[in-house]
This record gives sequence, structure tokens and C-alpha cells, in this order.
Amino acid sequence: MKEAPLFSDIAQGPDDGAAWWMTTADGVRIRVGLWNRGAPKGTVFLFPGRTEYIEKYGIAAAHLADCGYATLVIDWRGQGLADRLQDDVMSGHVHRFTDYQMDVAAMVEAAHRLDLPRPWHLLAHSMGGCIGLRAVMQGMEVQSCAFSGPMWGIAMADALRPVAWSLSWSSRRFGMSHFYAPGTAPQNYVLTEPFETNKLTNDREMYQYMINQATAHPELGIGGPSLHWLHEALHETRSLARRPSPDMPCLTLLGSDEQIVDVARVHDRMAHWPGGRLEVVETGRHETLMDSPEIRGRLFKMLCFFYSGAGDSNANGPARQASVAHQARKS
Repeated sequence: MKEAPLFSDIAQGPDDGAAWWMTTADGVRIRVGLWNRGAPKGTVFLFPGRTEYIEKYGIAAAHLADCGYATLVIDWRGQGLADRLQDDVMSGHVHRFTDYQMDVAAMVEAAHRLDLPRPWHLLAHSMGGCIGLRAVMQGMEVQSCAFSGPMWGIAMADALRPVAWSLSWSSRRFGMSHFYAPGTAPQNYVLTEPFETNKLTNDREMYQYMINQATAHPELGIGGPSLHWLHEALHETRSLARRPSPDMPCLTLLGSDEQIVDVARVHDRMAHWPGGRLEVVETGRHETLMDSPEIRGRLFKMLCFFYSGAGDSNANGPARQASVAHQARKS
């Protein structure tokens, strides 16, 4: 492990933040970041979503530190400061979706080398939720798992789904798989989408936090996904949908106004997850953990309570769907 940069000024995490380079089994350099290393209650492995990077979760790490947990975050291959996989560094790309599992393995190796406090838990957002689901199905050594807006399917109109499959598949045959998926561009989302129409958060200050990070360190950001990534994501989510959930305590947070991931897939999986629990955040968008301070505080307390052991009280029972009181935006 070699020391890597961590932009603490934009992360706003606990004071002891540090980062390291790790090399995966196939030779890709990734970055892992850690906060609150000496935590008394355990460690949360935080899996970011597509386009995200370690520093975006500094505030989340501060919430978890307040509850007594360390937070270990990763830059997935192809984003953040990890190795980019194409000449176009703004393209969200991966060769095979299962390649991300080599990143997971390197992250777990880092946790062992750093002797991070146990028990270990998972918190996975969006694309990280897809990667995390595969990881726990394959026996990742965590005691429980939590998901936020998990990408267990991609939101799109039913009529467009066969088109997405056909276009992404055929692009590989005609040498166009590096092209951007329709409706996406090389630009960072938060630098082009006004707050009023964004699909991520109801909180203006949190959206500005994302903009400030993207402006201060543009090298962290990426744009839209490649057609190859789209095909791989469709294939992986379909593959996972055919497999049963592991018998592990699980808490999933889902905004009632979610527009990025396939909501039906989330409801279906959680309805059949042994020990699973689904919390629907009223008027929440894709990033419920990056909403108003009140909502963030409530949800992180819920997560910490779950990690501490209360979350397994529903073990072997049907998922409970609950509504978390939510106001659209607070100043």
C-alpha cells in the first residue's frame, strides 16, 4: 500500500482522513480512503455509485464517526483517481461488470492490512449497490449490508428497454461500444444540470457541495456511461435478479421520487430478502443520504442503529416498508 492523495478540504470528513493506492489482481490501480480509523464500534465499507469518488462521502463519514464507526471508501476503476480505462477519461467504462469484484477484493485486502476495527458492515449506493449485492452473494466478510437507491435495475420506459439491449449489444459488433449511451455526454452531471431539475437531492446546499467538489478537482469526475458499460450493467442486473438474496440482515433506503434506478426491482428484491427491510423516504430523490441535515441525520442514525444489531430483528420475515417523514428542502 502506498499513500495516495485525499482532498480533505473538499471532503469535510473527520480530521484523520487518509488514502492509499491499491493494485487489483488484473493490475488496475485504485484508491481507498479511510476516516476514523480507531473507531470503537466497527467499520463501514462504503461503495459509491457511478461517477462518484471518495471525497464525496466525507460528510457521510462524519455522520458514521459520530456513531462510532470507521468508514472505508473506494474509487472504482474508471472513476475518481483510479486508473481510467479508455483514452476518453470522461467516459464511464468497464470491460466486464464483474471486474469490479477485483476492486472489492483489493479493498478488503486494504482493510486487513490496516487491521480495521470489526465488525465490518456494508453501505452501498446506486451502482455500488449492484457491485455490493454481487459481493455479499459471493460471501464478502461483512456482518450486515445496507443499500441506498441500489442499481438492481436501470430506470427506463418499458418500450426503450429492448432498444437499450439491442443498441448496446450491436455497438460491440460495429466497434462503437466506446460511444456514450444515448442521452448522456462527457460533462459532469452536477456542472450541467440546474438544481431545480436535478434527480439527486432536494437540498440546495448539498447540491452546491457536489458542484464545489467538481469545480475544485475536475480530475475526480466523469461524464456519461459508454454503450459498453450500459450493456454490461443490463447484463449484470439481469443476472443478479435471477439469484436469491443472501440470508444476511439488510436495510435498503429508497426515495419515493427515485428516477435513476428501477424501483420495481428494489421493491421485489426486498419483499423476498430474509431479514430485509425497506425504508421509503417520502419525496426523496436518488441520494437520500445527501438530503437536508435533518433527513441525513435521521437516516444515518437509522443505519447506525441497524449496524449495532437492531436491524436483524426482522430476520426471516418479510420486508417492512416504512415511510420516513420527509420535507422536500430545508434551508
